[in-house]
Amino acid sequence: MTDRERILVLFDCYSRVLSSRQRDALDLYYNEDLSLAEIAEQTGITRQAVRDLIKHGEERLYELEEGLHVYERGQRVKAAAEKIISITRSDEVRAVAESLLGE
Repeated sequence: MTDRERILVLFDCYSRVLSSRQRDALDLYYNEDLSLAEIAEQTGITRQAVRDLIKHGEERLYELEEGLHVYERGQRVKAAAEKIISITRSDEVRAVAESLLGE
């Protein structure tokens, strides 16, 4: 997984915990693919301030995952559910495992 992909995944997990300014800057940068200059112009702050918001937002996302492991646990649940689906013969067990995957 690239750094960008990891940030996007962590953003999905933790964006609500970020400040609104960090959330907006990260969203515009990673999801809307705007440049620092474009974000600065759109938000009315300096390019350096945008860079700082993004940098601190990224650091916060990594800190949250390091402490809470939401993404990591989700990946383990997904792998376990997929394994259960592949080896079970029980429709009931398969249905429960599929519900963990959101299927």
